[in-house]
Amino acid sequence: MKIHFRKIANADEPLQIHETMDVSEVVRGRKDILDISPLSVNLNALPAGTDQVNVVGTLSGDVDMLCGRCLNEAHSHLKIPFAETFKWLKQPDLPEEDEDDELIYVKDEIVDLVPHLEETFVLHLPDSALCKADCLGLCQTCGQNLNEGTCSCDNTVVDPRLAGLKDFFK
Repeated sequence: MKIHFRKIANADEPLQIHETMDVSEVVRGRKDILDISPLSVNLNALPAGTDQVNVVGTLSGDVDMLCGRCLNEAHSHLKIPFAETFKWLKQPDLPEEDEDDELIYVKDEIVDLVPHLEETFVLHLPDSALCKADCLGLCQTCGQNLNEGTCSCDNTVVDPRLAGLKDFFK
């Protein structure tokens, strides 16, 4: 997925990008992700002044992860907003420090959007997913899934400073 600055600047309408993108390589090392569908990319590239292009749109896809509490499968549908502004530097000079930090400076007239899309996707992945909002998780002692039934373990939490008084009245 590449955009060309001159093509966008001379266009009467925004350049529309509708593609799918495989992101399975980006999340290869994550053990909590079971399955991921290709992302649906819907973007519009608009001229935004001299040598600038705004790229806005959404990324959407499905991801199956392990529940952070009970380790069952949790399905999530992701709808990620994407908005970046690219500025083309005609000279190889670096931008000044007081320049806008929101701009992405590029040296070539053609910009590959894939690394920026992958970065946005990874930043919007949930840290941990839940199979349902009221998931009870696993028993800390025996490992029983508390969503499926209770266990007979005594999981009473005792303040360690008062643990010596626990058997005082027996």
